[in-house]
Amino acid sequence: MCRQQTILKNLELRAEIIAAVRRYFIKNDYLEVETPHRIPSPAPEAHIDAVRSGAWYLHTSPELCMKRLLAAGYTRIFQICKCFRQNERGRRHLPELTLLEWYTAGDDYLAMMRQCERLVSAVVRSLGRDAVLSYQGGRIDLAPPWERMTVERAFEAFASISLGQSLEEGVFDDVLAFEVEPRLGKERPLFLYDYPGALGSLARRKPGHPELAERFELYIAGLELCNAFSELADSHEQRTRFEKEREARRRAGKDDYPLPENFLEALKAMPPAAGNALGVDRLVMLFVDTACIDDVVAFTPEEL
Repeated sequence: MCRQQTILKNLELRAEIIAAVRRYFIKNDYLEVETPHRIPSPAPEAHIDAVRSGAWYLHTSPELCMKRLLAAGYTRIFQICKCFRQNERGRRHLPELTLLEWYTAGDDYLAMMRQCERLVSAVVRSLGRDAVLSYQGGRIDLAPPWERMTVERAFEAFASISLGQSLEEGVFDDVLAFEVEPRLGKERPLFLYDYPGALGSLARRKPGHPELAERFELYIAGLELCNAFSELADSHEQRTRFEKEREARRRAGKDDYPLPENFLEALKAMPPAAGNALGVDRLVMLFVDTACIDDVVAFTPEEL
């Protein structure tokens, strides 16, 4: 089959998946929202670089604006939107990506894991698919409940060094990406949870275990699908974390974003909540059985 025919088939399935996602959230009483793509300041994160748009920036995530809506009293919201990140290009990365982001007031990251299971199960049903997914020569059972594994346990099982050593040596991201991630979710989807506290920039610390952040990522066939938190609702602590990230950016010679003051002020009124950012492009990759993100978008950057 020629490339054009393959892409057409994949884009048709992509449209079905997005429609199924939207139906799931509407059926479960979530309000679909649209927040600005162009903002005065993104969340300062050392390893995520925003694209400039005049004196402002294209958002890397709708997170800041959506949390302001939570603070304003919107308790169940979702959004499917384009996000923009500099220097992200590869077989699994695009500088312009599509994110599904949703928030539920009153929930935590454990409840959010169950929401992920229900969402993907709803997509499977909508597509008329079997619960066993064929992907890149393997078979993955999507039937809930899915596996759960702490970050510490994953390092013990799959990494060449301990979690503590990886943090001390500053190689956590490399060890996770090259040694741990490829081993996750090979037969069943897996939630990797309880990240080191320093690596949960907008996540709440775990009660009784302040060294941990209530954060998880979902892996299917070694592919990271989403990043989710019990949301931090402490404005003072969030400001302190942002300042640390800004300092890290300055040391690295990166753009120093101004603090998002309106977000920090709104955070004072935000209720306990859980949030999730899921890569739509990667979700489609699984269902069309491709290892390359280029196969699920109408145009790659190089074709423009």
